[in-house]
Amino acid sequence: MKILLTGATGYIGKRLLPLLVTQGHEIICCVRDKNRFYCPIEFQKSVTVIEVDFLSQETLTAIPDAIDAAYYLIHSMSGTAANFDELESVSALNFVQRLNETEAKQVIYLSGIINDKSLSKHLSSRKKVEEILNIGTFATTTLRAGIIVGSGSASFEIIRDLVNKLPIMITPKWLNTKCQPIAIPDVLDFLSKSLLNPVTYNQSFDIGGPDILTYKEMLLGFAEAKKLKRWIFTVPIMTPKLSSYWLYFVTSTSYRLASALVSSMKVEVVCSDNRINTLLNVTPMSYKQALSRALIKVDEDKVASSWKDSLVSGRFNSNMSEYLKVPKKDCYIDRRKMEIIDRDFTINRIWSIGGDSGWYYGDWLWNLRGFIDKLYGGVGSRRGRTNRHDIHSGDALDFWRVLYANKEEGKLILFAEMKLPGEAWLEFKIIGNTLYQSATFRPIGIWGKLYWYSVLPFHGFIFEGMLKKLIQ
Repeated sequence: MKILLTGATGYIGKRLLPLLVTQGHEIICCVRDKNRFYCPIEFQKSVTVIEVDFLSQETLTAIPDAIDAAYYLIHSMSGTAANFDELESVSALNFVQRLNETEAKQVIYLSGIINDKSLSKHLSSRKKVEEILNIGTFATTTLRAGIIVGSGSASFEIIRDLVNKLPIMITPKWLNTKCQPIAIPDVLDFLSKSLLNPVTYNQSFDIGGPDILTYKEMLLGFAEAKKLKRWIFTVPIMTPKLSSYWLYFVTSTSYRLASALVSSMKVEVVCSDNRINTLLNVTPMSYKQALSRALIKVDEDKVASSWKDSLVSGRFNSNMSEYLKVPKKDCYIDRRKMEIIDRDFTINRIWSIGGDSGWYYGDWLWNLRGFIDKLYGGVGSRRGRTNRHDIHSGDALDFWRVLYANKEEGKLILFAEMKLPGEAWLEFKIIGNTLYQSATFRPIGIWGKLYWYSVLPFHGFIFEGMLKKLIQ
């Protein structure tokens, strides 16, 4: 079949794509920026990429008429706009109007469990999107999930950060809220088995695992899986704002996402029925099994996608093509070069930079800069990286965003997402037997210039030391 996949660069979309391709489907991926999309070579014959912004109706003409079905995986869980719910509704309405003009027989929408009368703003927005999709001339299938557990998911990463870092936790009372977590492989199973399956047409289903747990029980379950002893005490005095700051400073999440999660976690998300399990012959795995699978993927460095690679995990909000050409005019540039000894060694060092590998020289200064950034509401350096030895355009890398990564060319360009009075790039490129390393800063006003000169004394040994470590 010919399937339209929206949200192709997102956490779910990245995992659903290879599954659909291996099932023999032809996939049209909708992305806002082609520079952020990475498709493995073995899938490229089955994948077409089109640039579409569902807030701009004119771009939707790129969607072909000849499609059989579509997945709607567009969410704004941590959107910056105060009226994100209105924007989500506009996106959904534009999508419906275009899909009505195509041959699509079905749209599958992944939403959140909304069986509570007092919904958070984000869950209310998802309910509204569901209502809009249902007015289409196609059949709509809505799958409502609560907490998704898998390597790289926001929920899993937050749980991992909290348990690994805090032997004793003084937590907000919403940790006693009940939820029904579901493993990412089961989510993908439901999504793929619903495709053009008439028994799912024009219906909404809650999907969840067999366990109904409190968030506190989920944290303790993770501790047990890691063989860690943890003590958790809940207190009623933590306001939503204080709770959001608690998540923000302890975990790798952004403040926007922390705030959205806190508002949603106060609402109980438990499946009202599990009839879809029988309809599609799916037996969801337990929370313990989901954790075990996720931890294995992390240990084996086989995390297929991560929420951190979403643009909303940082402050980058433009098309990457606008930043691919590193500027020179009105910029301060720290240029260094060194002859390489072993090209493969240097390439592997560059492609492993950041995350657990660190920055090879003066790591404590990089960590201090990340901590300061976190204090000022930035992303900090806790995002790390999805894969220890491989990176692609669009990936998050500590407080950087990967703009360009080409191993054969020997070129890597990073853009800073930390709080800065300006814009910063870090570029590595190999020409012949020489490695060129450039740190470029385009200041904004007098504060930008003062910032550059305040950090200039550290550049000498940080960047020189890093360059030497990349060579040997």
